Amino acid sequence: AVVSTQSTGELQSRGYTSLAAQIGRFHHPKPAGPDGFTIRCYAYSPSIQDDIAAADLVISHAGAGTALEVLRLGKPLIVVINEDLMGNHQTELADELVRGGHVFSATPRTLEAVFSGADPVKLKPFQKADPSVFREFLECVATS
Repeated sequence: AVVSTQSTGELQSRGYTSLAAQIGRFHHPKPAGPDGFTIRCYAYSPSIQDDIAAADLVISHAGAGTALEVLRLGKPLIVVINEDLMGNHQTELADELVRGGHVFSATPRTLEAVFSGADPVKLKPFQKADPSVFREFLECVATS
């Protein structure tokens, strides 16, 4: 969905000039973006942190690890929920992050519509965790 002509056209109309996409091991035809829009696809990378750090916008599955890493780096994020997962924890996480104003949420079918309404300026920064809270909780439990 993200490398479709409609999606890349919508991204370009919002001022983006390129897209880096980790697409997995499946064979996909080489996507062609609009003139002046660059698409780089790759099957797998042991670390996509460099791509995330360089991104102006991240579009990702709604897995907890990836979503929290992107938010930790302070990047605007659109999470795409895999509706086929059993016991779909991605929906629960995405809904909570949307309620907090931290991310935009889409499904593969709604992604292009979300692009047109997603203004990264409207997103709220995600609060960094304070490890002292958990440590204090453990100390309280251990001494009770």
